[in-house]
Amino acid sequence: MLYDVNRLPLDRLLLPCMRATEALARLDERISRSPFGHGFLERQDFVDAASSMWIDGELVHIEDLVLHDAHMDIRAPTHEMAIASRILRARRQIASNGPKWALSPAGLSRLRGEEAANVATAQPDASPSPAEPASDDDEEVALSEELSAIDRLLARSSATLEAIAKDERPPSLSPAENITRDLDWNEDERLEEWQTVLKSTAGLPAPLRAAIALDAWYKLEVLQRSPWLGRQLASALLRQEDLTLSHLTAFNTGLKAVPRERRNASSRAERLIAFLDSIHEAASLGLKEHDRLLNAKSRMERRLVGRRSNSRLPDLIELVLARPVVSTSMIVKTLGTTPQGAVGLANQLELREMTGRGRFRAWGVL
Repeated sequence: MLYDVNRLPLDRLLLPCMRATEALARLDERISRSPFGHGFLERQDFVDAASSMWIDGELVHIEDLVLHDAHMDIRAPTHEMAIASRILRARRQIASNGPKWALSPAGLSRLRGEEAANVATAQPDASPSPAEPASDDDEEVALSEELSAIDRLLARSSATLEAIAKDERPPSLSPAENITRDLDWNEDERLEEWQTVLKSTAGLPAPLRAAIALDAWYKLEVLQRSPWLGRQLASALLRQEDLTLSHLTAFNTGLKAVPRERRNASSRAERLIAFLDSIHEAASLGLKEHDRLLNAKSRMERRLVGRRSNSRLPDLIELVLARPVVSTSMIVKTLGTTPQGAVGLANQLELREMTGRGRFRAWGVL
């Protein structure tokens, strides 16, 4: 095995691990009791997806990602935007399923974007074919049934052999993909080795397991074109270990706060400490953001005093807390108002103008 976890400097790792555990537990408890926990988690998904692209050396603005997710792009989506949208969908899939789904074979296959080979479609239908004219000769009828059974057996054998040959052959790629992909890159074998590393960490604290899983993912280079998935699986591991039952850790926001030199240090111990500090930073930033939004929510709710019961302001407050930015079109689509009504509602709250343009207006929470 290329990655050995039997020799870990636990004396250096326990303190960062305890700090990360404490911060994660505090954030998870805060979210579970939050009056706008769902909206906070939606906002965290956008921030984490944009931070993931930043770590991989790509820049995606959160505002553009929000508009792209709402199918209201103001410009043509880029390749980076498509990847960020895929990260966003992956986080939502992990959060919407059970804690153990992401690291299960079905979850890994779904998150990798694989499509299960449907061998059954290659097999002929086992249902009987339209009846032929009846024959008075019983021996001919019995012989016909036996020949049909042999034909079905041969068809199933051919389909099985074709499936085996298809698995042994390298996937057929387009000429452009042949340039950007390594044909000898065996992702299944690397993923199996990564899972072996993950199993060998059983019994260790959850943050330390997540740090080791992420470091092994980088070391083994599991997926050729989706390095971001390892960070989401590390967050899913924390949820599987019952440490973050109420949320999926925004691991990338914490990694963004740690210097690149520490994350890519030559020493494994230094990298693990950096990843543990990233978990602590992610939880600390989440607590600060939650408190900021809670204060903003209290300020905006003061505008509700004396309002009618059918006022749209409470719905607008919920929307702006769940999105880093809201545009006029998003307000119209969500609340069902007119564009002029959306602008009027936004002006009644303490929102920050994001664009400064008259034709396209967007707001965010102060």
